[in-house]
Amino acid sequence: MMKTIRTYGFIVVVIWMATACNTPHPKMNNSNKTAAEILGNPDYLAISYGGYRKNTRDVQPTIEELKDDMKILYAMGIRIIRTYNVHLLQAENILLAVSELKKENASFEMYVMLGAWIDCLNAWTDQVVNHYVESPRNEIEIDKAVELANKYPDIVKVLAVGNEAMVKWAESYYVQPGIILNWVSYLQTLKKENKLPKDLWITSSDDFASWGGGDTAYHNEDLEDLIAAVDYISMHTYPFHNTHYSPAFWEITTEEAKGKTQKELIDEAMLRARDFAIAQYNNVKKYMESLGVDKPIHIGETGWATISNGYYGRKGSHAADQYKQAKYYNLMRAWAKENGISCFFFEAFDEPWKEAHNVKGSENHFGLITVDGKAKYALWDAVDNGTFDGLTRNGAPITKTFNGLSENLYISVLPPNVLELNPN
Repeated sequence: MMKTIRTYGFIVVVIWMATACNTPHPKMNNSNKTAAEILGNPDYLAISYGGYRKNTRDVQPTIEELKDDMKILYAMGIRIIRTYNVHLLQAENILLAVSELKKENASFEMYVMLGAWIDCLNAWTDQVVNHYVESPRNEIEIDKAVELANKYPDIVKVLAVGNEAMVKWAESYYVQPGIILNWVSYLQTLKKENKLPKDLWITSSDDFASWGGGDTAYHNEDLEDLIAAVDYISMHTYPFHNTHYSPAFWEITTEEAKGKTQKELIDEAMLRARDFAIAQYNNVKKYMESLGVDKPIHIGETGWATISNGYYGRKGSHAADQYKQAKYYNLMRAWAKENGISCFFFEAFDEPWKEAHNVKGSENHFGLITVDGKAKYALWDAVDNGTFDGLTRNGAPITKTFNGLSENLYISVLPPNVLELNPN
């Protein structure tokens, strides 16, 4: 039986919660860095980016909107962003926006990890999907990615073949690793033939399990060959989702909760969430090394949503809120910096198209900044420090969520569920 702890008294910890991120500001220069120089470099923070402001991707962000977003991210210390597909206009327009900003200001520096979307046959249709055969659209996606990488070699530093395209819970579209391997090998051949920049890094960005760090059912010869073929491994880890799907690390017993404040319970839970992510990273590394391979592993995605009316909200795991997002963001940034790892935090801005049918669905609320340009708790210190002075989103200045009132923010903050011990 689950029993929740009441939130009375939580507000009194306002002064204890100085967890907003300390954003670095690397020296401005416009040198043409390589992926090897950028990834793992603490002066080149990474983030996942989508600029969609409406509940449909049919409304593409304009060049000016993308430029506004790039200026905001640059002010935060971000120097490399990750995109997810090239078949929509946003990807090419991001590159154009960055190119224009570089022309306007020689000190502006932003690089891109460009994603090529990969599907199986009949994905997203009413026909039976075939996970062993790829969609004919994949070739078009790869060709466009190659075109853009060659057109903007000073900006595009990584090509990622697929996004969570091998993990089996992606039932609508996943493919077998052999399909990803074929495209990675193709791109590596283009590099050797001087048809792509030689210092362009090729990878696939996928769940830790897909990279061999979980269920051994994923271990096969094609995956082994893929790990050998990529320039680095881009792996995803989501303790946030595991608060529902694998909650052993998240829930606490009444005995463990005795004598602890709600803040202590939450902070301890967030440390466990960080350790959960690190364990998944280490499991991927262990599998890679078991194959006799030694190459970089970076976090292609990890994040924490701030709103949920489903599995992660008041009726679920209690994971979703801005305080926990700030804690996780800072903990992961600190760990990544200490270990020379790039962490593409998911994500820069909320994107309401993700769950267009459900405004309070968690997928809409992973951003560090809301659609209308309000900085969430993780960035409140940045607002106070003047990081965003003179910058706007949708014509409005960057301000704090909850009008900057901590007591209003903490109303939404709940500790993890407490399990009552079974006396039997």
